Amino acid sequence: MPPPRFRGRAVRLAIAALCLLLGGCASLRYYAHVAHGQASLLVHRRPIAEVVRDPSIDPDLARRLRLAAQARQFASSELGLPRNRSYTSYVDLHRPYVAWNVFATLPYSVDAVPQCFPIAGCVAYRGYFDQARAQARAAQLKAQGDDVWIGPVPAYSTLGWFADPIVSSMLRWDDDELAGTIFHELAHQQLYVKDDTAFNESFASFVERQGLREWRRARELPPPDPRAQAMERGFTMLVLDLRERLRQSYASSHDTAVLARGKRAQIEAFRRRYARWRDTQWPGDHRYDAWVAAPVNNARLLPFGLYDRWTGAFAVLYDRAGHRWPAFYAQVRALADEPKAQRDRALDALAANPGISAR
Repeated sequence: MPPPRFRGRAVRLAIAALCLLLGGCASLRYYAHVAHGQASLLVHRRPIAEVVRDPSIDPDLARRLRLAAQARQFASSELGLPRNRSYTSYVDLHRPYVAWNVFATLPYSVDAVPQCFPIAGCVAYRGYFDQARAQARAAQLKAQGDDVWIGPVPAYSTLGWFADPIVSSMLRWDDDELAGTIFHELAHQQLYVKDDTAFNESFASFVERQGLREWRRARELPPPDPRAQAMERGFTMLVLDLRERLRQSYASSHDTAVLARGKRAQIEAFRRRYARWRDTQWPGDHRYDAWVAAPVNNARLLPFGLYDRWTGAFAVLYDRAGHRWPAFYAQVRALADEPKAQRDRALDALAANPGISAR
């Protein structure tokens, strides 16, 4: 299992639960499940100000919620993110995660089997508020021969349709993760492009990371740990390299036996490259060992491509905007209005620009 910062970022996705619901679902049973899960969150939320006044509340929980309220205020006042009631209330889930996402690919493809809904568009996963339902769906897809991975979700957004609460699973990790999660999810409310998960997640991930830098600076804290960030970037590049090698391998043959051997060989070669990278650049640090040792398939690689494909491109845009959030959002919105193919080319060109990094 990846370490806390990485684990939270890699699995957090904006499940637009009500958007999916309002658009209609292929299955009435799924429709009812999503409606029940969303309604339960809305019914059980309590204003943070009320929760922290409760004399019986755990002092550490009160501190974390006060911090969340401060980060929520900072998001609107300093990062230009929506000012609404989202993340001003709290729900104790009494379960480890708010939801579980099911990712799937064909056995010899690194592209997601898309899940399409009229309002939210096509996304790379299907979300469930109940773990058993997610597991049942995963089993169904596996029986069809797909590669499948279930990603636990500590936070989500309804894209502004409802006032999303802070949920207890958002408090699983450290203060940076909590603040960054709020920035990430509000970024989805700021801008969401239908049918383009990689754009949406890369944008929100950049806002999260840059917002966290500014949040820490405002609190007179040192920048986020550069060692941890560098190691995370390096590991992400290793995984993205594996995805590309698999993509090329899958395009090289139509013989399933050849494809299966190539898949196994590429994954084992990735594990060897990881061990060399770890031992030469990060000796003694084994934080990613468990992830690498666990079964790896196409679906398990999907979140990396979704979160990291264009974060560098958005950093270039932020620099060009003079580190001014309104100007940055205007540039991103102009990109979002372009046809997808043209938008992708523009983002690839930006990512290739060495520029100066956001700071």
